Amino acid sequence: MSRIAQTFARLKSEGRRGFIPFVTAGDPNLETTYELLMELAGAGASLIELGVPFSDPVADGPVIQRASERALRYGFGMDEILAQVSRVREKLDVPLVLFSYFNPLLQFGLERLSVEASKAGVDGLLVTDLVPEESEEFSSLLRAHNLDMIFLVAPTSTDERLRMVASRATGFIYAVSRAGVTGARDRVSRDAEALVARVRQFSDLPVAVGFGISTAEQVRDVWRYADAAVVGSAIVAEIERRASSPDLAKRIGEFALSLLPVLES
Repeated sequence: MSRIAQTFARLKSEGRRGFIPFVTAGDPNLETTYELLMELAGAGASLIELGVPFSDPVADGPVIQRASERALRYGFGMDEILAQVSRVREKLDVPLVLFSYFNPLLQFGLERLSVEASKAGVDGLLVTDLVPEESEEFSSLLRAHNLDMIFLVAPTSTDERLRMVASRATGFIYAVSRAGVTGARDRVSRDAEALVARVRQFSDLPVAVGFGISTAEQVRDVWRYADAAVVGSAIVAEIERRASSPDLAKRIGEFALSLLPVLES
């Protein structure tokens, strides 16, 4: 059983839901990324999504786009990102998921990535622009190295697409709360609840809901019907706002911690 599956099984046995924060690797720099991962784990993250910066992040809103732009100025690549994962893995057991577009993974080399990511302690990959129909080669490589392949589904996904994702996904399924790009919203779309119910018709995997979740109240709402809530843009915006703070990582940990009363209720 993978570390992701173990985590969700434990949460289920405890009658709890998961909290999945997202940060972009290298924003504001790689050393701070390490500190952020440590702080988020200490703040109660069930899993952590680590974004791989990309020059054309078409699924992301302006907040995460700016984070990618800031990170790309440093000129680092996948080797440096995996090095930070290795450092974190020496101290923490929290599952880590690389959230990426396909291009930087393809440039690194899919087989090489599968080997190196597994060695570093990555637990799964979510590739935003890799459709299930074209994923078999990569999925096979990941499976061979005990890495989970996580897919996105959206309110616009057909039952046929949901069935296909259910047959190929491992770890968990990421349900996008609404059509469009990432970004904080005043409320989570009602479409998300209906989508989770549809996914459960085809899969027993845990379902996490993301895109637009930015407040404790929204986390509480998502937890009514999903197994985990993903908070991305709100955390990245807080990083941007506090970028010059000497204790940035600690402040972000406190921001994440502010959700814990909701998550534990």
